[in-house]
Amino acid sequence: MQDRISIVVMVDAVGALSDRTLHNGNISLIDDSAAGSRHKGTPDLVTVVTPGQIVQWTPIHVDVQTPVEIQAIEFLSGAPAPPAAGQAASPHPVGHSVVPAPGVVSGAAVDAMGSNGYENHDLLVWEGVVPYDMTPGVPYRYRLSVRLHEGPNSVLSIDSPALLRV
Repeated sequence: MQDRISIVVMVDAVGALSDRTLHNGNISLIDDSAAGSRHKGTPDLVTVVTPGQIVQWTPIHVDVQTPVEIQAIEFLSGAPAPPAAGQAASPHPVGHSVVPAPGVVSGAAVDAMGSNGYENHDLLVWEGVVPYDMTPGVPYRYRLSVRLHEGPNSVLSIDSPALLRV
């Protein structure tokens, strides 16, 4: 079993800002799970995980002139329990991982700009620990919000990715 699962979030920032959406081919999520994740390379990635694994999200921007960072990762209220570390359901940056209580759901998001997370070539890496009480076979959907540069329309989100315990 892998100790860590990496999810790369590749964003076409120019396309996303122009379309005002992360759909239409503007985002691609890929993981390195050896357990058979589904929909790799799409916004609908379902990453297969096991309890105790660390899940790490890293944003990569396709356009070298427009920075991309993860603004928030929030597990949706329809999910049975948040499967990654967080502050009331949102993962802390590296070094601040705690598993939230099952069923805790909040609209509160961690501000990536104000965090003291791990800097990786100007990219903020987010990670959390998969809890042992996650229900097998149930996709835990999350909202992935990314910040594309600055401005009033710079934060875009998708609700389609998920973690799935086998």
